[in-house]
Amino acid sequence: MGLFEIRNPKSAIRNQLYSLFMKFAGLVLKSTLRNKRRTILTVLGLGASLFLLVTLHTVLYELQATTITAESDLRLITRHAVSIANWLPLAYKEQIRQIPGVKDVMTSHWFGGIYIDERNFFAQFADDADKLFKFYSEWRIDPAQREAFERERTAAVAGVRLFKRFGWKIGDRITLKGTFFPFDAELKLVGSFTSPNLPDEAVLVFHYDYLNEMIVKTMRTRDVAGFYVIQAESLQAVPRIAQAVDGKFRNSTAPTKTETEKAFQLTFSSMLGNVKLFIGAISAVVVFTILLVTAATMAMTIRERTAEVAILKTLGYTSGLVFTLLLAEALSIAMLGGLLGCGGAKLLYSTVDLQQLTGGWIIQLRVQPEGLALGMVLAAVIGTAASAVPAFRACRMPIAEALRHVG
Repeated sequence: MGLFEIRNPKSAIRNQLYSLFMKFAGLVLKSTLRNKRRTILTVLGLGASLFLLVTLHTVLYELQATTITAESDLRLITRHAVSIANWLPLAYKEQIRQIPGVKDVMTSHWFGGIYIDERNFFAQFADDADKLFKFYSEWRIDPAQREAFERERTAAVAGVRLFKRFGWKIGDRITLKGTFFPFDAELKLVGSFTSPNLPDEAVLVFHYDYLNEMIVKTMRTRDVAGFYVIQAESLQAVPRIAQAVDGKFRNSTAPTKTETEKAFQLTFSSMLGNVKLFIGAISAVVVFTILLVTAATMAMTIRERTAEVAILKTLGYTSGLVFTLLLAEALSIAMLGGLLGCGGAKLLYSTVDLQQLTGGWIIQLRVQPEGLALGMVLAAVIGTAASAVPAFRACRMPIAEALRHVG
């Protein structure tokens, strides 16, 4: 056996390190659980704070998230330059189509009606039915349902998440009560679609011709469009098209602003102001508060055990080893809180139906790996920073003075 150990020094070193780890790990665990109430409260407090931090990071990510597909890179949105609430003349459609590099143009209009109750919010658009699934080819729908949608004037299609949320079935008739418009939309559900971009599955679309007919009839106005979706022939043509469209209508009564679909989607989050700065400020306050509370707790714990530190040093433990043990104890509590907060956020947002819980205002919260990593790194930093100074002081104190110390 001795010969085997000589021939395998690495194995002997591993066994010795494992033995030392198990010896001191047990000591750290016992010290951590000595005051169970304090440990539990510290873990819960740290976990709750890091849960909030990961949530804020995730909300910021979702506000800035956009549809990223090969098709979306070729889509541009033309809206009124003053505000998206201002409408554009329908005559712009053919003029835009004639611009070099434009493959096709689709009319679109936001409806914003109420389904049964004001709390049942979801996106509603009126689009050119014959072009919808050509422009959004990433949306998957049964061919028979697509044909029925294009054929029937009052037909509507919706994402599978809306069907699940409201218990809809194909063939159901629904009414969207007008809010921006002085009329209701009476619709028949003829199809459901899926999309790689989950928020798209919470969208309802019906015929633009049906909406425009009601607008002209009840509001005594000319044919109008909320905005236009442009399909470019190539990525190289995208910037040229944007400049050409806006230049064409710059001096008209309804000037336009043309931008990529990604930029258009980010416009809505920019309406909330500098959200990134706001969330960053809240995160900084959260981290600072965690540090203060954890530092106070760790300092109190170590100060109460100053006499024990002296006894360990009397038994032959070096100051460096005692310092490492105290640091390991604080770090284990901090990492446990990090796992609770970060893991809890990941588990909660992966299992809870946020669309149902928030009335459709939030479709999903996808906790990102960098958010989890940020939370765990902060837990480690907070645990280390909170315990380093009091542990260092306790280890530097002379044994005789430490034995007389009362925490």
